[in-house]
Amino acid sequence: QAQFVESGGDLVQPGGSLRLSCTAPGFSLNRYDIAWYRQTPGKEREYVAYISSTGGSSNYADSLWGRFLIDRDYATNTVALQMNRLKSEDTGVYYCNTKTQDFAWGRGTQVTVAS
Repeated sequence: QAQFVESGGDLVQPGGSLRLSCTAPGFSLNRYDIAWYRQTPGKEREYVAYISSTGGSSNYADSLWGRFLIDRDYATNTVALQMNRLKSEDTGVYYCNTKTQDFAWGRGTQVTVAS
């Protein structure tokens, strides 16, 4: 069973950048398509982006193309989400899981975009 650990969230000003990291200690993510999700205030958890197990394919929620970039490092068993030109509406708790949400959710990492 994977136990996801998300990190990298912080308070950042609008227009700023953050890089989030996802790992699962003791469990290899390398065979899985991994996705990032987020729960913004007052809304259900929503899909953000995914990267294939090979790293050769990725996809983003329509509103995030060009601002967010997902990548993975097989050596460190991590999947990262680079977030640029952040907006207040990006505020929320960010989670990772497999694309098919096979495992329990981790605690997430809080991203707050405010001036």
